[in-house]
Amino acid sequence: MSVWLSSNLDNAASLVHHGGELAGIVAFAASGALLSVRRDLDVVGIVLLAAATALGGGIIRDVIIGKTPPTAFTDLRLVAVAVATALVIFVWHPPARLTRWPLEVADAVGLGLFAVTGTVTAYEHGLSAPSAAMLGLTTAIGGGIIRDVLSGSVPAVLRSNEHLYAIPSLVGAAVTALLLHLGVYRPWVGLLCAALVTVVRLASLRYGWHGPRPWYTKTARRDDR
Repeated sequence: MSVWLSSNLDNAASLVHHGGELAGIVAFAASGALLSVRRDLDVVGIVLLAAATALGGGIIRDVIIGKTPPTAFTDLRLVAVAVATALVIFVWHPPARLTRWPLEVADAVGLGLFAVTGTVTAYEHGLSAPSAAMLGLTTAIGGGIIRDVLSGSVPAVLRSNEHLYAIPSLVGAAVTALLLHLGVYRPWVGLLCAALVTVVRLASLRYGWHGPRPWYTKTARRDDR
């Protein structure tokens, strides 16, 4: 009975993983496409920036671990989802109510799932737990960094005024790597790790949490007034 239940939980978790990753690709691609529109790029720029945002982190991970060609070039469904999202943004600019919380929620779900699946993929290819966690973080935030660099902006994860993004991703990846190292990782446990990342990311948006800054920078700002 317990084996049957565990197997069903793993199967359900795998389905949720897949659906969540697709939602994350849509959210990441939409963020890249919307930024392209604001930068006044043409259809080529919109599609390229959307695809780079959605798939860039996974491509970096696969190249580093020697998984070639990267999954983005073998599973064309991922590319199709990113390109389709970009084309939707090209012909229809969604209203703000559809690009705020719905997009943020999908982005947070993708962030958590990419952090976990990136870590698992790296660990299964022979990397140590710390290295796998770093590549899990790269998978989660790499696309956003590529997006910002290509658009001529300082990456959002480096800005002090941005809400928590890299920190919850790193925590989720580190917990996943530890569970893998201890041999107790299961797909449904990974789903819980992804949920943790998602909840922390959404809470940071709701309550205005930011990463810690050096105490003396705050003192310097007060002295300059």
